[in-house]
Amino acid sequence: MNTQSDLKFSSERLLSLDFFRGITMFLLVAEGTRLWSVLVHDPIAGTVFETFFQQFHHHHWNGLHFWDLVQPFFMFIVGVAMPFSYAKRVKRGDRRNKITKHIIQRSLILLAFGVGLHCGYQRKLVWELWNVLSQLSVTILIAYFLMRYKWSVQIVVSIGLLVLTETLYRTFPIEGYNQPFVKDHNFGSWMDLILMGKMNNGGGWVAINAIPTAAHTIWGVVAGQLLQSAKSQHAKVKLLLLSGGIILIVGYLLEWTSITPIIKRICTSSFVLASGGWALIVLAFSYWFIDIKKKNRWIFPFVVVGTNSIFIYLFFNTLGSQWFNGFVGIFTHGFLAWFNTPQFLVELFTSISILGLEWLLCYYLYRKKIFFRI
Repeated sequence: MNTQSDLKFSSERLLSLDFFRGITMFLLVAEGTRLWSVLVHDPIAGTVFETFFQQFHHHHWNGLHFWDLVQPFFMFIVGVAMPFSYAKRVKRGDRRNKITKHIIQRSLILLAFGVGLHCGYQRKLVWELWNVLSQLSVTILIAYFLMRYKWSVQIVVSIGLLVLTETLYRTFPIEGYNQPFVKDHNFGSWMDLILMGKMNNGGGWVAINAIPTAAHTIWGVVAGQLLQSAKSQHAKVKLLLLSGGIILIVGYLLEWTSITPIIKRICTSSFVLASGGWALIVLAFSYWFIDIKKKNRWIFPFVVVGTNSIFIYLFFNTLGSQWFNGFVGIFTHGFLAWFNTPQFLVELFTSISILGLEWLLCYYLYRKKIFFRI
């Protein structure tokens, strides 16, 4: 990992990309403070507000919550950035083999980070591949090696990955793992036993998700190439909305007709399509509102977080959850105890304080022009 001190926002920079990446990371950082958990406890539990804040938690199995879109958005926006990063490196004279070497190294580092985080969670050496960084290490490679081909080829391959995964789940013959959409009894769970010798402790998450969710990164690359193209801005928005709308409808139709349920934990084809459609639509709106209409003054807090996305993700999953959260809690709990503050308000204030301090850390790095890249 190194630092970079030359980030400059020019008139040519796509601020919608910075916003999309930044707000995705901001939401994840807020999760690391336990904010979303606090907001479904008493006195909110049982009220209409709990229904709203439950959207910031994963659906237990068959269904789609807002929070189920965050990981696909992360995969997608990485893809959107790839053509811009590639063009920048070519412009400065990097050869393709050098760029390829860097992509492979980056994937290996992401894999190491992903596995390392699980070691931190378990407090021992483990081989677990469920982390989003481990998944991303695979999707980046697939999307990168497809990036040289036409949009049509990339899209066909992405659909092929969904068809392949769907077929494997539906036709897998081994008893006990031949129930495609049953938690812990499907092809993905069997693959976890092969890859890691274990399953996800009843959570239902599977490592083979890296294959279908590669479609998110591929579609991100295609969207990035569209935004790079000479088409008019309004034509780009229309294409993003049209393509997003189509795959969104197809994804929900597969669910509504009971062909394939929307299950985020095993990334069913209906889930990938529905979440990918939302990603394209949100990008279209962001591009129209921020880059075309120039309504961008308000995005700065999110851009600050997005410029060090990998750093802050690693921070709140390591130092944050294992030390910093508790350290801040010493002061917030102690101070508010003087006023006999209700426990809910203590926890809420603590989470917001942690979020604010972690944002200030990102802001400090931003002001010092320190940007961590891998």
